[in-house]
Amino acid sequence: MVIRKIPLRRTVVAAALSTVLAGLGTGTATATASAADWPPLREGAHLYTGTHGTGTVSRVDLDDVGTCHTSSAPSRSVQVVTGSSSVVLYPGADCTGASPWSTGSLARADLPWAAWSYRVVPA
Repeated sequence: MVIRKIPLRRTVVAAALSTVLAGLGTGTATATASAADWPPLREGAHLYTGTHGTGTVSRVDLDDVGTCHTSSAPSRSVQVVTGSSSVVLYPGADCTGASPWSTGSLARADLPWAAWSYRVVPA
């Protein structure tokens, strides 16, 4: 029987590589889990009273371009799936307040502040 001696350097490199790959796998699983917190993507635009697409949902009328809408409750997250429109959200009623936030035509995000009003604009 022949016993081969494996140099210590190879063993250390193999162990380090194994640890890194295991860490990458954990990171991927975590990223997938956070995406699962959101409801599935669906056509249209939706505002949620909670973060990560939770709470009460309101459907945005994407055909009503340019009209300001004030909500009865503030939105904390938004999901938009459309090829032609985006939603501009405002911290104040009647589309007022500094620094409005725009979504783009494909978006899923928690808002930086509670949005009380919004306007649909072309993407």
